[in-house]
Amino acid sequence: MALRFATPAVAAIVGVLSLACAHAEDVSIMIGGIEKQIYLPAVLAQKLGYFEAEGLNVSLLSEPAGVEAADEMLAGAVQGVIGFYDHNIDLQALGKYTESVVQLSRVPGEVELISAAHPEIRSVRDLAGKRVGVTGLGSSTDFLTEYLLIRSGLKLSDVTPVPVGAGDTLIAAMQHDQVQAAMTTEPTVSRLLSTKQARILIDMRDVAGTTAALGGIYPAACLYMETAWVNTHKETIQKLANAFVKTMRYINGHTAVEIAALMPAAFYVGDRAMYVEALARGKGMFTEDGRMPIGGPENVLAVLSTIKSRVHDKPIDLSATYTTVFVDAANANR
Repeated sequence: MALRFATPAVAAIVGVLSLACAHAEDVSIMIGGIEKQIYLPAVLAQKLGYFEAEGLNVSLLSEPAGVEAADEMLAGAVQGVIGFYDHNIDLQALGKYTESVVQLSRVPGEVELISAAHPEIRSVRDLAGKRVGVTGLGSSTDFLTEYLLIRSGLKLSDVTPVPVGAGDTLIAAMQHDQVQAAMTTEPTVSRLLSTKQARILIDMRDVAGTTAALGGIYPAACLYMETAWVNTHKETIQKLANAFVKTMRYINGHTAVEIAALMPAAFYVGDRAMYVEALARGKGMFTEDGRMPIGGPENVLAVLSTIKSRVHDKPIDLSATYTTVFVDAANANR
């Protein structure tokens, strides 16, 4: 599904954009669910005209799950992915080198929801014998779900993972009892809570909740690309980093109301007030400057090593899974 948001939101730079677009460089980025608030910076950067101001013509494409987005990049269909940082570690274990070039969030923004029809589920251990929804098999929600199960003393075979995506598909799966629990993000979380169809079991929308669930901070949403492509397109990556760093500053300097006003109306799913409230509550998940949080990669590696033998059994070079070179340069020029 291709979604383009080409109209600049800031009238003051229209003239600059007109000149830039005449010689704009095309870049395609796949997002693991473009409507999710955890990936909001990509759409916001485009709406604010920051890509165009850098001389880039960025196409934002969407897949239901991050693992599908990564597959598209590895197949050469797109140049980059907006998805979770943990894929870079897992891909390295598979012999494929990719790296985060801009870190958008410091926590997953994910919530483990329990169907209101199953009051017997009070802890992760109570998920034994249940069907648990994830966005896709091999996705970051799948990784996190597996870790929560193992940390609680369960075996992965104790539950049945079910790929349900997010939004309407996840909600329908829970309504029809196809899953009794599911991991998802905003605005799906608020949609289910507002109708009392679900309740929260694990909340990873802030640092405290993430640390309690995962043993430390867990940098998640980022822009990542194949290392070989980064090494041969450094000027392009720098332009992308410039745009995203400006976007992160915008997020941290503006209210949820102001940010939500720039989002497509379809993202509100019929309830703008709910969308704004969810964004106001979760806005702190985003990094202020696009940099990788200190200690974050180490904790992500610890989580993946617990659930993936291919990660546990191989020496992982964390320094090759992310770079701060481009965001450092972007921040130096602020």
